[in-house]
Amino acid sequence: MEKLLSTKTDLKFVPDSYILPSDTRPGTTKVPPLETIPVIDLKQEPTKLIHQIIDACKDFGFFQLINHGVEEKLIQDVLAVTKEFFELPAEDKAIFFSDDPKKICRLYTSIDYLKEPVHYWRDALRHLGHPLEKHIQFWPHKPPQYQEVVGRYSVEVRKLSLYLLDLICTGLGLEPGYFRGETELTEVHVMSANHYPPCPDPSLTLGLPKHCDVNLITLLLQEMDGLHVMKDGQWLSVEPIPNAIVVNIGHTLQ
Repeated sequence: MEKLLSTKTDLKFVPDSYILPSDTRPGTTKVPPLETIPVIDLKQEPTKLIHQIIDACKDFGFFQLINHGVEEKLIQDVLAVTKEFFELPAEDKAIFFSDDPKKICRLYTSIDYLKEPVHYWRDALRHLGHPLEKHIQFWPHKPPQYQEVVGRYSVEVRKLSLYLLDLICTGLGLEPGYFRGETELTEVHVMSANHYPPCPDPSLTLGLPKHCDVNLITLLLQEMDGLHVMKDGQWLSVEPIPNAIVVNIGHTLQ
């Protein structure tokens, strides 16, 4: 538990174990915004919608989704309740802390704290979300509304992700439901809440290293600046749109 950044509220400097090598530090250079990121309205004519999604997947690998059907209040509630979880006293979170990545519900810090040469500035709560009735019992009971709020969000975002995959199937000339059939690629649904505490010197460290998602598809609630993507060999920042969902195509789908 002492490894968690969220328990270190009085840090005045970045510990040496979090300082990246000089050639990988973000420094103070401002990352230019990606002004051409596709913003796709889910409530439009299906043929046009599919065309926009396929083009975004091919040209960018991600897009921002608006009018996606997940209620604004539910989005705000899930952001609030996960923030409240990380603000709980250490003793309320200790039961979930683990270095074992196989745990159904796991609170941890950085990526692989025990093996990595340098740590990253984030805590994370990660748990399985499907089937809900099988896994929800292992989720946090504090805050008291956590299971109810995150459970509703889990159902809605899974429904949305399956719909998006069906649209992509149609655009690829596959039968809708292809990924739900013999491939069983949609059976695993992982939910992750990332917490990035205030950093004394953000020029020295990162919340996460550069990476690609290995899964099928990721749906991200982007609450703040800091999401950077590689486009045509250049790192660019994605400006958050309130209540939009960032859709990221993983390696499996690619």
